[in-house]
Amino acid sequence: MISEVLLSSTSIHILGSGLNSDKPANKAIHDLRDRGWRLVPVHPKDAGATITDIPIRKEIDDGIIPEIVVLFLAPQRALDVVKQFLFRFQGPDFPLIWFQRGAKNDDAVSILEEIGAKYIVEDCIVEYILRNSLSKPRNQTLPWYRQTKDMSQDGCSIWSAFSGNETDIGILNGFEWAGDLLDLELSQHIIPRYIRSMLKPDEALEQLALRLS
Repeated sequence: MISEVLLSSTSIHILGSGLNSDKPANKAIHDLRDRGWRLVPVHPKDAGATITDIPIRKEIDDGIIPEIVVLFLAPQRALDVVKQFLFRFQGPDFPLIWFQRGAKNDDAVSILEEIGAKYIVEDCIVEYILRNSLSKPRNQTLPWYRQTKDMSQDGCSIWSAFSGNETDIGILNGFEWAGDLLDLELSQHIIPRYIRSMLKPDEALEQLALRLS
């Protein structure tokens, strides 16, 4: 069943995955990078930078329905995430919650059991995928986008477009939002909503994002 869920999913959101290369959450991105999933690192402090060529998000925006959420978090923080998800996702939209070793919270597990949500404890998602030789056909690398404030001028926002093949893009002061083309299409955050509002007739979203950069 776990393998079926993994193989039927497109994206894996990894909470706690930031720039510290010594942390398992960072290493997980490298270990799973070429196995076919769209990996989505989430780390509020390091948002806007990249792990390899993958942008780090500040949070899972409203409008985004995650399929698998891996928690590289302290138990109390893991509980907070599960409680937040209770108000955001219902029924089949509720993601599979994967507690990495050390993240399990008994109250969070009780909540998930009560609502009948799928969850995994006492296993590592990287080890599971490698142990079972799981992979998916490699999807096309998505372009991604970042908005920051121009701290040296008048504080206006700067919209930047990236091909998805850049590496080692660091954090900039004044970070406001980052996400790939799928995030730009679905997110209800105020920034992607504003970007979408400027679409011209017969203009593709990716064309718009490049035009504004």
